[in-house]
Amino acid sequence: MAEKQENKTKTNDTGFQREVKGTFEKVGYSENSSVLLYVNHTDTNYPLHWHPAVEIIMPLSNSYSVIMNKVNFTLGEGDILIIPPGDLHELHAPSDGSRIIILFDSMLMSKQKGFSGILPFLTRPNLITPDHSPEIYSQAYKLLIQAREEYKSTLPLWEASINTLIIRLFVLIGRNHMDTGSIFPYAGINKQKEYIEKMHFIYDYIDRNYMENITLEKAAFAAGFSKFHFSRLFKQMTAASFYDYLTLRRIKAAENLLLDPCLSIIEVALQSGFSSISTFNRVFKSIKKCTPTEFKEFYHNQNFDPKTITNDLLTIRKI
Repeated sequence: MAEKQENKTKTNDTGFQREVKGTFEKVGYSENSSVLLYVNHTDTNYPLHWHPAVEIIMPLSNSYSVIMNKVNFTLGEGDILIIPPGDLHELHAPSDGSRIIILFDSMLMSKQKGFSGILPFLTRPNLITPDHSPEIYSQAYKLLIQAREEYKSTLPLWEASINTLIIRLFVLIGRNHMDTGSIFPYAGINKQKEYIEKMHFIYDYIDRNYMENITLEKAAFAAGFSKFHFSRLFKQMTAASFYDYLTLRRIKAAENLLLDPCLSIIEVALQSGFSSISTFNRVFKSIKKCTPTEFKEFYHNQNFDPKTITNDLLTIRKI
């Protein structure tokens, strides 16, 4: 009976429910799962909300509208939008149509070697369309269609397969951005290769030392560049300043540490590289749209039983 219910949740969106507390949405993963995929057919609109999962939306028929930070993304059939975790957004559907929606835990990729190079792409919306991203659109579209077919199947290891497809999608995005010819068009082939190798060295350097007092000057020295040259190269490579990137890396470390019920907020702040709890709280909230304490509670509530929460605290939205 439990297996039938799980399959219904996986393959039939008419029985799927969204659970929202305030503006926070609990992602209804299946038991022991970290990925949710469904084909949504309804004309329901969803007001401002956020969740700790990355969300990928691709209309299969008709359009779909997503509003983030007062920017309206109107998606046509086959257009792909990736919504970062923690971003407040609202969804508006036409009177008919369908779309693939995938939600997954970004920690899926956080332990992958080289993840640091993908980190900036998980902190801002990514729009992939034939016009906007012609180099990768066809491959990205096929990966999402494959993910839908895997989710519908009864084959073993379906979740591992979807996780692999999601990772391949972000590798595709990352490699496209890291195309040396477009990032460093003024440099020769050998110099481009040198720059890429140095930047990946710095990614690893930050991964090893983000909890320490890393400065732009120290990182530039480790890479063998002047701080001005290094700062320019880093911004070209990552589309973020060195300090913004370092902050994002520390916040990502904090997210993992906040899952440990034995660690206090102060311990998480210090182990993530923040020198004060006030700075940690302020920066975390500016990026994740919630305090570290709220994030900790939300994640631990991912396994809550809706029956134990009163109706005035929890709104059940039927998809």
